[in-house]
Parts: sequence; C-alpha cells; structure tokens
Amino acid sequence: MSPALERRLLQVAIALAGVVPVAAGAWGVLGEWRPDSHARYLSGLLLGVGLTFWACIPTIERRGEVVRALALIVVIGGLARLGAVVERGLTPGSGLPLVMELGVTPLIALWRERVARRLT
Repeated sequence: MSPALERRLLQVAIALAGVVPVAAGAWGVLGEWRPDSHARYLSGLLLGVGLTFWACIPTIERRGEVVRALALIVVIGGLARLGAVVERGLTPGSGLPLVMELGVTPLIALWRERVARRLT
C-alpha cells in the first residue's frame, strides 16, 4: 500500500472513530437526562477530545504531539473505567467505551506514527 493511501485510510479511520466521542459528548452536554454540572463538564471534555481528533485529520502526519497527548488522556480515562469494571463488573454501557479507550485509540495513535514515518 502506498504511503498516500495509508494516510487517507488513517484519516477515514479517525473521522469514523471520532463520531463516538463527538456524539457521546454532545449528547451528554445537550441532554436533559443529565442535569448535573459535573456530568456535563465531563461530556464537554469528551466532545472536545473528539473535535480535536477531527481537527488533526487534514494534516495528520504533522499532528503527532497532539494525537499522542489525546491518546494518553483517553487511555488514562479507559484505565479508570477498567478499574470500575474490576470493582463492580462489566455493565452494558462499559464494553464499547473500553474497546475505544484501550484498543482503538492507542492503535490509531500507533498507526499515525507509522504513517508519519512513511511520509517523511
């Protein structure tokens, strides 16, 4: 696969994966189901993470520092969620987020590193 094609596939993957934090964050910020300010704040952070990932898409090969920082934040949050799962068990709403936080996000960050190396 050519470096340019791999870059394009990475951009598509980030666009698709970004739907999860953007949609979940927006739902939490705008949803009447969560009136408390702390939950809305955390939803706003999630929305911000997703939007920042999306902002990196056009020049993804030059956004290593940002993508690494975002991935670290997401993984730390995933580890905190995993701690809750260990304590209380897996809940219906914790499986997909764990896959995204501890699987998809780190893999995308590693893929971005590979693409950047191939394009330089």
